[in-house]
Amino acid sequence: MSHLDYFQLKDKVCVVTGGASGIGFETAMLLGEVGAKVILLDINEKNGEKAASDIKSKGYAAEFVKCDVTSIRDCITVKEHLEEHYPTVDVLFNNAGVIKRKSVVDLEEQEWDLVIDVSLKGVFLLSKFLIPLMQKGGGGSIINTGSGWGIKGGDQAAAYCAAKAGVVNLTKAMAIDHGPANIRVNCICPGDTDTPLLREEAKQLNKQEDSFLASSAIGRPLARIGTPKDIAKGVLYLASDLSSWVTGTELIVDGGGLA
Repeated sequence: MSHLDYFQLKDKVCVVTGGASGIGFETAMLLGEVGAKVILLDINEKNGEKAASDIKSKGYAAEFVKCDVTSIRDCITVKEHLEEHYPTVDVLFNNAGVIKRKSVVDLEEQEWDLVIDVSLKGVFLLSKFLIPLMQKGGGGSIINTGSGWGIKGGDQAAAYCAAKAGVVNLTKAMAIDHGPANIRVNCICPGDTDTPLLREEAKQLNKQEDSFLASSAIGRPLARIGTPKDIAKGVLYLASDLSSWVTGTELIVDGGGLA
C-alpha cells in the first residue's frame, strides 16, 4: 500500500452535517476529492443544493438531503434514505452548529436551547441512528466538531462553551461505547476560522467584520485565523486510515491559540 492510499476514501459513504457552507462544505469537497460519496445535510435547502452541485461539478459524488439535526423525525428520515440508497455509512462528520454571543444573564431560554440542540443534541441524534448502519458495514469513523472553547472558556459565549464542552466529552463516551464495533469517534476543535459563523459573531457583538477577524488572529503563533480548508484537512486525517488507532481524542486545529 502506498502512503498516499491511507488518505483515500474511494467509494466510502461520508455524511456531513452543516454541509451547505463553511467547514462542512470544504470538508465535503475534500472528501469528494479523495473518492468518497458525500451526503451533505443542512437545514438550508437552497445553499445545500448549491453546495452539492458545486461538488458534483468537480466530478465528485455528492448529494444533498435536507435535515434539521435537532429533529428526530428528520434524522430518522436521513437514516431511512441512507439505508435505501447506500450499503453502509463509513464516515459521519457531525459539524452543524450555531452560536449566540451572550452571557447566561443575557441569554434567552430559547437561545440557550437552540445552541445546545444544534451543537450537542444534533450529534446525539445523528449518531444514534447512523451508528447501527456503520456497525452493519464493520465499523467507521465519527468526527464531531468541538471548539477550543470546548476545552477552555470564552467570553460572552456561555451556551456555545457549554455545548462544545459537551461535544468533547460526549466524543470520549461514544469512543468507549462503540470501539468494540470498530467505530472510532474523535473530536476536531477549530480555533477562529473564517466562516459565515465567525462573521455572524462579529454582527452579534456589533463589531466590524474585517477588524474582528484580524483581532481573532492576535496572539496565535501562526499569526492568522484558520480557513475552512485548514479544518477539512484535520477531518480527513481522522476519517482516513492514517488515524486507524486514534479514538476518543480531540484534535486542536487553531494556529497555536490554546498553546
